[in-house]
Amino acid sequence: MPAPLIRPRHPEDLPACAKALYGVHEKDGYPVRWPADPQRWLTPDAILGAWVAADEATILGHVSLAQPSDTFAAAIDHPAPKLALVGRLFVAVDARRGGLASDLLSHAAQAARDEGRRAVLEVDANAAGAVAFYERAGWRFLRDDTGGWIAADGLPARVRIYLAPEA
Repeated sequence: MPAPLIRPRHPEDLPACAKALYGVHEKDGYPVRWPADPQRWLTPDAILGAWVAADEATILGHVSLAQPSDTFAAAIDHPAPKLALVGRLFVAVDARRGGLASDLLSHAAQAARDEGRRAVLEVDANAAGAVAFYERAGWRFLRDDTGGWIAADGLPARVRIYLAPEA
């Protein structure tokens, strides 16, 4: 069987992406609250690009880049036009443990570099597995902050912000 291909996400991929995301939500609680319109959630405002990992017609994973807000960029002392915010990164439950998350993250970071930007991300501070994943991948911790969503406990999410390693 050929290795999964990482390619740009197409509009017709969105239903399969939402289906894979639902499995992730059920197993891991990501996203914390299931969105009313998951396809819209996968296509946030200020999106710079989105990619999927696909094995023939099956969507196995997803990642996107978005333009961060000026407020977010100022908080980490970087100009917003030089940053790309990694988001919506997930791998379908039955496609895990094969390195797809690392491949998708690397692809997004390279796409940002190709546009003269540096990838940055924020992760739920309580998501120990995700925090460890980013740190193993060489992402540099910048700061703790409050995320733009409500956590499972009903309080504003606490996040850790990371900057992609240099090329």
